[in-house]
Amino acid sequence: MDPIYEHGLQVTRRHLLANGTRSLGAVALASLMNPASLSAAAVGPKTAEPKQRGLPGLPHFAGKAKRIIYLFFSGGPSHIDMFDYKPALKKIHGTELPASIRQGQRITGMTSGQKSFPCVAPMFEFKQYGQHGTYVSEILPHIASIVDDIAIIKTVNTEAINHDPAITFINTGTQQLGKPSLGSWLSYGLGSPNENLPAYIVMISKGRGQSQALYSRLWGSGFLSSAHQGVRFRSGAEPVLYLKNPPGVDPAMRRRMLDRIAKINAEQFDELGDPETQARITQYEMAFRMQTSVPELMDLSNEPKSTFDLYGPESTKPGSFASNCILARRMAERGVPFMQLFHRGWDQHGNLPKLLRGQCKNIDQPAAALVKDLKQRGMLDDTLIICGGEFGRTIYSQGKLTKNNHGRDHHGRCFTMWLAGGGIKPGVEYGETDDYCYNIVRDGVHIRDLNATILNQIGIDHRRFTYKYQGLDQRLTGVEPARVVKEILV
Repeated sequence: MDPIYEHGLQVTRRHLLANGTRSLGAVALASLMNPASLSAAAVGPKTAEPKQRGLPGLPHFAGKAKRIIYLFFSGGPSHIDMFDYKPALKKIHGTELPASIRQGQRITGMTSGQKSFPCVAPMFEFKQYGQHGTYVSEILPHIASIVDDIAIIKTVNTEAINHDPAITFINTGTQQLGKPSLGSWLSYGLGSPNENLPAYIVMISKGRGQSQALYSRLWGSGFLSSAHQGVRFRSGAEPVLYLKNPPGVDPAMRRRMLDRIAKINAEQFDELGDPETQARITQYEMAFRMQTSVPELMDLSNEPKSTFDLYGPESTKPGSFASNCILARRMAERGVPFMQLFHRGWDQHGNLPKLLRGQCKNIDQPAAALVKDLKQRGMLDDTLIICGGEFGRTIYSQGKLTKNNHGRDHHGRCFTMWLAGGGIKPGVEYGETDDYCYNIVRDGVHIRDLNATILNQIGIDHRRFTYKYQGLDQRLTGVEPARVVKEILV
């Protein structure tokens, strides 16, 4: 890249003019090379008042959803055992996966040494529910009760076959590290109506199975301002680390301290023009306001008993998935635009029947309750709920197949996710896989298509939502084709 052009992208006009030793000719050259960087010069007040406003011109159109709750099941839930019912599986149980089905697909190192790939039918019963007779596994009775309110996509797919690349891909739009997460893109583009809570909040719970690592970069802001990164809320006495004042510091003292720090930072911004200086001021101010807003948000003592009955027995346990679902509803009520609930423990390479049943018991009632709760409060229509993981599981067994025990390896070629509310057509199933739940027969939905659809529902055209970085117009959906899945939209 041209170094002058690159320099122009990194500086503001205030920074450029502050270094007045440069000649007017250099200024003129910079303006010719990159007019946008100079015309968009520091336009805010020196103190950079904390605001959570989005970009001018966004949203591109009126979106159906005002907020998003993303239930992310980290580890790869088995679509075969939960939603993608195939009567033929009982007939092929124990038989070798045909080469014509596998088609030389790349597999993980965990099963690459296997000499045999025996097919395994689900060890759970499936029944039909709802107006359209949707098949759902017996281990999801509560989600089965809301099938008329959700859209089930059976053909989500990804090229990634290992956890970290796959979870990075679906959350940031690429397998490469360092790109902004979906929530950060939304914070950058749309801001938030609530100035007392972050625009992007993350909560994590853990199930009973093997858990994969979750890194903070999954909710990081990448090349966007750090003001747009997700803020992780924890259970316990200190939901957000370092938010409380230390002993001996009262709110008035903290206020005076922040005012002085803001003045110093404003002077530094005038001198150096680094946008991250303004982001630092914004984050200090947000933290100050969160000292009041967060304790009120996290206090569930004013929730009626009927709420805990709806979300299930674990809803009174701080840090559980059920408790986090209640908190997500409370955040939605307060205008938080993006909430992401990670639930770990879905990596069932062995002992799948027992572990999967336990995991589904953790999430089944709370996830269904969240849909029901929002619906009865009149909030489901403008709240988009997304539920799924980074990939699915294989039809063949990992390791030795026994009567009541087996595992499944990773499978990205097709897997299932469901969506509800926010302009999503209720009570539909979209896409079809083959009788082995291994390949897509029709209507594939790549994760780029999924992200394009999510942006569309919040009022953003993914093709026009860009950020110039490293000489490219970066997009959440990347440079390869992506489409909005209009077939599942109202």
